[in-house]
Amino acid sequence: MASTISTPVDATVGAKGGAQGGVQGGVLAGVNGPNKPPDLTPRGSKIAKNLSSKKGSIIVWLIAALWTVPTFGLLVSSFRPETQIKTSGWWFFFSDPSVTLDNYRGVLDNKVGGQPFTEFFLNSIKITVPGAVIPIFLAAFAAYAFSWMKFWGRDWIFVGVVALMVVPLQMTLIPLLRFFNSDFFPDKANGIPAIWLAHSIFAMPLAIFLLKNFIGSLPSEVIEAARVDGASHMVIFMRIVLPLSVPALASIGIFQFLWVWNDLLVAKVFGGGAKNQPMTFAMVDMVGSKGNEWQLLTAGAFVTMIVPLIVFLSLQRFFVRGLLAGSVKG
Repeated sequence: MASTISTPVDATVGAKGGAQGGVQGGVLAGVNGPNKPPDLTPRGSKIAKNLSSKKGSIIVWLIAALWTVPTFGLLVSSFRPETQIKTSGWWFFFSDPSVTLDNYRGVLDNKVGGQPFTEFFLNSIKITVPGAVIPIFLAAFAAYAFSWMKFWGRDWIFVGVVALMVVPLQMTLIPLLRFFNSDFFPDKANGIPAIWLAHSIFAMPLAIFLLKNFIGSLPSEVIEAARVDGASHMVIFMRIVLPLSVPALASIGIFQFLWVWNDLLVAKVFGGGAKNQPMTFAMVDMVGSKGNEWQLLTAGAFVTMIVPLIVFLSLQRFFVRGLLAGSVKG
């Protein structure tokens, strides 16, 4: 019976081979096996990288083009004659082009309640500018207080303000209207000032919530340094917080401006007669009770879009920064 004799040299070689094989196997398992380290790249960076690629850019431009098709069709229809608007779709303009400015003349010459359309345009500006500035300015004060001032019940009060965001606007119309008609409310504040107050009341919970996130994320070292130098809360707010909060204020201002500019319900409930109504009131009357004046609707829609476009284009550089404001702290 044959026997195998192992020498120390063979044992040493076998041990080295086993060790090398174990190391190689461990390395390969670490690379290809279940112990592969996870990809820690943020999801936002991955999305931005995919969108910046050629394929992603094509998809984005395609979505943008589809999004603007209805607006482009409305623009084309606003220059078509009334008979063509009511008998064929806007895409037939390219096969039988016919352009007229009668629709825009009809909008500008139209009178509602004895008032020309230009009066309603001025009313919209009178309502929208204070209706956007007042709540944002007051919300900035409140957001600073909730972020950097210590007082009893601060957190609970903030929770109550946030809870107001879930209350539907329609549920508050009648109680607020009864308050405006009570003896506690001055008669001089009726009309357009009442619309300012109503829009401010409805806008402040969301504005406070958004601005608190941004103002609360400002560097505490800056605030503490100002306090050490003897600055009061008002000085800190006016000279430090407000300049640093311009992106957030601008983005919220755009949304509030568009909301008030396009509003009809609040103005109709609290504004009273036609002399205090915005352009949306005139547009509803222009279209008719049966909605058959389409040519005036298309032209009037673009007249009402002029001011919002100017506001958005002038503040767009703050818009994206303001949307992301306060989303990441530090």
